[in-house]
Amino acid sequence: MSPESVGLPERGAYRRVPGLRREEVAQLAGVSTDDYTRLEQGRPISPSPGVLEAIAAALRLDDAERAHLSDLMRAHTGGGKPSGVPVVQRVRPGLHRFLESFTDQAGFILGRRGDILATNYLCRALLADFDAMPYRERNLTRWIILDPAARELYVDWEQIAAEMTAILRLDAGRHPDDARTAELVGELAMKSEHFRRWWADHKVLTRTFGRKRFRHPLVGPLTIDYQAFAMPGEDDQTLFLYLPADDQADQDAWRLLASWAADPATIRQPAPGQAARSATDSAHTDRGTS
Repeated sequence: MSPESVGLPERGAYRRVPGLRREEVAQLAGVSTDDYTRLEQGRPISPSPGVLEAIAAALRLDDAERAHLSDLMRAHTGGGKPSGVPVVQRVRPGLHRFLESFTDQAGFILGRRGDILATNYLCRALLADFDAMPYRERNLTRWIILDPAARELYVDWEQIAAEMTAILRLDAGRHPDDARTAELVGELAMKSEHFRRWWADHKVLTRTFGRKRFRHPLVGPLTIDYQAFAMPGEDDQTLFLYLPADDQADQDAWRLLASWAADPATIRQPAPGQAARSATDSAHTDRGTS
């Protein structure tokens, strides 16, 4: 973002860093430079919602970034939810049955920090058998970033993993005192140079629909479309459903996957080429090579 792009005159040709200066952001937001500087540095200040909205507009923040700004300010002023006691999320039985009723879609329910709370059989066939993993390893972000099987499965692995990092940062801002989130971030930072770089970018993101490309070890190339649904009355639980793209090859591959997954004798077996879980094998540590 440059001064010209927001209608401000250029003040001098040389800038040590690109983007707007503090006084320029303050001018756009209609606040004093001193107040904006104190806010940026995390010093004691309690801006009104209107001031935060003005700053968000000045910085052209998207919805996820605006929510993250509000979360950070709420935590800074002591208005966040207390979370000294770890929150154990569970999916109620009726929602489990609802999830298993989807026979043509791969479905799973995510909780805080990307924890996998429940899956159906097509999800286990498409991604991994999360139900067979130790409880603390059932996390989508952790699996995508640390497990070599995920890196092989996702055609656009680096983009997907970077997006999951940004989504995790958004969740961490929403629950700043969550011990398990801190533990997950620490583990990923120790084991993945990629994660350390993405986390340092301070990007936040939310994804409610989109498209992903896979190279599945059983059915080959596969493109899917997905949609996310927040579960009313279920705190921080989101249902994700995957469907094949409209291309005939994707439809055929999906039917083949569903046929394989429908056999209870095969679904609990690792898919061909699926690596063992990373938590107990140091060989699974991301060395940061691109």
